[in-house]
Amino acid sequence: MRLHRNLVFTVIDSMKLIFNEGEYADKVVEKALKRDKRWGARDRKFVAETIYDMVRWKRLYNEIAGTKSHYTTENVWKNFAVLAVLKGYKLPEWNQLQGVPERRIKGKFDELQKERVFKESIPDWMDELCVKELGVEKWTQEISALNEQAEVILRVNTLKTTKLALQKKLEDEGIETETIRGYEYALKLKERANVFVTEAFKLGFFEVQDASSQLVAEYLDVLPGMKVIDACAGAGGKSLHLAALMENKGQLIATDIYESKLRKLKIRARRNGVHNITTKEIDSLKVIKKMKGTADRVLIDAPCSGIGVLKRNPDSKWKLQPEFVDNIIKTQAEILEEYSQLVKVGGKMVYATCSILPSENEKQVQLFLKNHPEFQLEKQNKVSAYKSGFDGFYMALLERIS
Repeated sequence: MRLHRNLVFTVIDSMKLIFNEGEYADKVVEKALKRDKRWGARDRKFVAETIYDMVRWKRLYNEIAGTKSHYTTENVWKNFAVLAVLKGYKLPEWNQLQGVPERRIKGKFDELQKERVFKESIPDWMDELCVKELGVEKWTQEISALNEQAEVILRVNTLKTTKLALQKKLEDEGIETETIRGYEYALKLKERANVFVTEAFKLGFFEVQDASSQLVAEYLDVLPGMKVIDACAGAGGKSLHLAALMENKGQLIATDIYESKLRKLKIRARRNGVHNITTKEIDSLKVIKKMKGTADRVLIDAPCSGIGVLKRNPDSKWKLQPEFVDNIIKTQAEILEEYSQLVKVGGKMVYATCSILPSENEKQVQLFLKNHPEFQLEKQNKVSAYKSGFDGFYMALLERIS
């Protein structure tokens, strides 16, 4: 492939924003793709995928380039040169790419494949923690799967259309999709495309949501007419799915500590044709106490380390810190304690995370059940990124029996 100057310079500028200014990769990619309206699908694909690749393989490329995580413009170019050589791009005769040691790069790459922290490009502490929690073999499989590029998965909005009708609509707009066995509401893009500019998106026919994430709302076993609380709703991806499963009937209360996220949910709900959602900002424990024992169903999509979603958020490998994981485990236990009180007798709740660590998942549920005999575990699902090909997730369905 021939490298184009304006595309590569966009990538270089983007890397400096991510590594020097601490900006999130997905936001930087979004910004980068707006840089030139004349770019076609192939140009946009190169920019997005190259940014994500440089983030994903940061430690490996740094080690090969000898740049040691100092992101001067010169060092970013050295990292890009490593990527270009390993991908087999023909290097143009630009000043920034003069004297690239191609043979040394390939030799160093082969040498580093013997060490998992370099081969899979991960921090030492994360490798040690995940080996401790999952064992060497399982972690090695998981991190290899989590380093693959995330696919674009859509969830059909059944309040407005059907899976078949959405496929046809997108096909008319030049986007081909395929169904995924075992995922009732999911469509997978055959090739990456900007789905947010489609008429189908503007009409609210779908949301972008990973296949594993789509399993969570279904797990809650909701029915039309119920009172359902989404405790950590955020911008509402799972709330919107719950509303569709409830057929817009009943009451769905979406709560979060961040009012800004709930504002985004309201906008998305309007586009989706959802009108059974009310939002509540949790600004004090009084808000939770008022809802005590009133809900047929409660979803706790708990804040977590996010290790299960590294393929779509590769920069969190570098942003995440070990003390955050320790603190979030305490927070999860507190959230379970508080929000479980909202479930009425005979009601159910789902505790879910996008982590693959037992300490955030089944161990949290075991500890909760030990202290709360009024609940029983109905079922749990540990979704492996390695086995599913999608994000790593955990979900447990608990029933309040007394």
